Amino acid sequence: MTFASLQLNKMMLSALPSQLTTPTDIQRLAIPAVIQGKDVLALAQTGSGKTFAFGLPMLQKIDAGKNEIQSLILVPTRELASQVTTSLQEVASKLGIKVVMLSGGVSPDTQQTELERGTHVLVATPGRLLDFINKEFVSLQLLKLLVLDEADRLLEMGFWPDVQKIISFAPAARQTLLFSATLPESLEAAAVGLMYMPERIVANSKNSVVEDIKEQLYLVNKGSKPQALIALLKQNDWQQVLVFVSEKKAADTLAKRLTKAGISVAALHGDKEQSDREQTLADFKSLNTRVLITTDLLSRGIHVDALPVVINADLPENAPVYVHRVGRTARAGQNGLAISLVCHGEAEALKSIRQLTGRSMKTVDLEGFPVTDKPAEQTTNTERKRPPRDKKANRRSQAKKSIKQFKPKRKASE
Repeated sequence: MTFASLQLNKMMLSALPSQLTTPTDIQRLAIPAVIQGKDVLALAQTGSGKTFAFGLPMLQKIDAGKNEIQSLILVPTRELASQVTTSLQEVASKLGIKVVMLSGGVSPDTQQTELERGTHVLVATPGRLLDFINKEFVSLQLLKLLVLDEADRLLEMGFWPDVQKIISFAPAARQTLLFSATLPESLEAAAVGLMYMPERIVANSKNSVVEDIKEQLYLVNKGSKPQALIALLKQNDWQQVLVFVSEKKAADTLAKRLTKAGISVAALHGDKEQSDREQTLADFKSLNTRVLITTDLLSRGIHVDALPVVINADLPENAPVYVHRVGRTARAGQNGLAISLVCHGEAEALKSIRQLTGRSMKTVDLEGFPVTDKPAEQTTNTERKRPPRDKKANRRSQAKKSIKQFKPKRKASE
């Protein structure tokens, strides 16, 4: 199948990047539905080409002669906003369509100037967009198409109130598209409530991990994780490794450990300045930095060409996050490796991930790192037990009336 068979017009076909030759499953299924004007709820694995699945038909619907915001793409993070904007501009610029990004970390004045030059497509994070709407810098009155990318994250309570407010400023008679790799049943009602008779498209098994990803799970002591990670990095010649941790502080601490071990590394998380975040990610993509340690800031939507390895130094407590994390590798049909360092304290998190993905995910020992930690529920006879309570002593104490009664009695000879 070719893109020409998906109802894309000649202008759009001529603007396609040279690397786009054969549509992916989600592109094949979603593009015709979007062109036909249907609301779409699409579930597809990470790295499957979702951006162009909604982006190409969306751009085809834009009237470049009208200088107004006709399409809005909401995303949960600045990094994803930048990624989507860059991907779409490659096509939009050839069609005379202007794409503008609104997100935190960039001067509002700069973004306002860009808007005033003309905007057809707006890619935005909820907080900054709502701020611009409230200040009347942005109007959604003529919006024709709304996209929620990484919809499950946008439907969670952290974003949902802002998303609802934003949608209240958009016309009811709009086309709505929701795209995500995962969508818990608890959020599905909210998703469907945003649309009119949506067409549900499932390109792959729900909440699934790409088959091209090889998973390896090593059971190690919690305190051994940094050294285990260093050992893996030194034993293998991976040029690029993306490492996920659960906390910002842990990212910085682990980066220092790797630096001392002579490994080229950088840390990336939400406390970093936007310019530093952009430079750090650029250095990683250009192979100037071998290892990038990050929180879940990068678990959604960030594309790194041919990223060979993702390592979970910590398992995420939220099972869908695992799917998004490991989906940074094996993108666009390539092979990838996802390694997880698991300790006994993460048993429940691992159980949830297994249930979500339907994969066995067996743990194995890592050579040179024997496991001495015990599972939380396991006890041994050698563990110190609390001495039995002296109930009579308690009663004697309660019967005393004053502090004097607690003093020892004098002996007769004293």
